[in-house]
Amino acid sequence: MAVDPLPVLVLVRDLIFATKISSTAKAVGSAIKMVRDPGALGNEPGRLLLVDLNLPGAIEAAGLWRTGPAGGAVVGFVSHVDADTAARAREAGIGQVMARSRFVEVLPELLRG
Repeated sequence: MAVDPLPVLVLVRDLIFATKISSTAKAVGSAIKMVRDPGALGNEPGRLLLVDLNLPGAIEAAGLWRTGPAGGAVVGFVSHVDADTAARAREAGIGQVMARSRFVEVLPELLRG
């Protein structure tokens, strides 16, 4: 019996953006798990974390998840004009930080792994 792969965790509160990510995941056949509250991320198992860096508390939660027992790679997306948030995310160890527009372009590749 095959073991289900770990899902991609998605920390996002914006419902329209969450719907975009969900529909893309369905189209490429990737399992995702939505997390709406940074405080709920904890040690949630996942193969990747996609995180809206403009969500209050997201950078800190993603940094803790990345270094925790369930952690792994983190990809953050941010408004293209928010250089300060992007810099704070990089300082927190978030490996990939990109503008929302670029994130949408590469989302299918990220979800496929």
